Amino acid sequence: MRAFCAWCQREGGPSFLGEREPFEDDSETHGVCRRHLQYILAALPSQSFPDVTYLVVVRRGEDALHEYLERAFLGVRGVKVIMDRRERERRSSAGGTAADRRQHERRQPRGISYALGYTTVRFGRDGRADALSSVAG
Repeated sequence: MRAFCAWCQREGGPSFLGEREPFEDDSETHGVCRRHLQYILAALPSQSFPDVTYLVVVRRGEDALHEYLERAFLGVRGVKVIMDRRERERRSSAGGTAADRRQHERRQPRGISYALGYTTVRFGRDGRADALSSVAG
């Protein structure tokens, strides 16, 4: 079975996603490519921060930047500034697991990282998400 991205097909671009089981079946099925999946995920509201449209995540150890951005966005509706709590990737520990079957990172990259020490993530609906929903319908 051949899989195609429905959104890419609608846009007129390359849409082939690959072969899927059952391989002997020559029919077509549809899915979503990685690029359009990111648009769909960006359109979803945050479950952790339901009233937040823009989340600013400051790199660990950048306390002065965190304080500055908190003051700068104080009182701005829909914006939240937080400090990144992660010390390292969970699976990068020295011991590791011998039988780890994970082939690649499953976490979807989300947000825009800046060299200044922070990442911004937009939650909720935007123009791109509205355009995608009109294509899907």
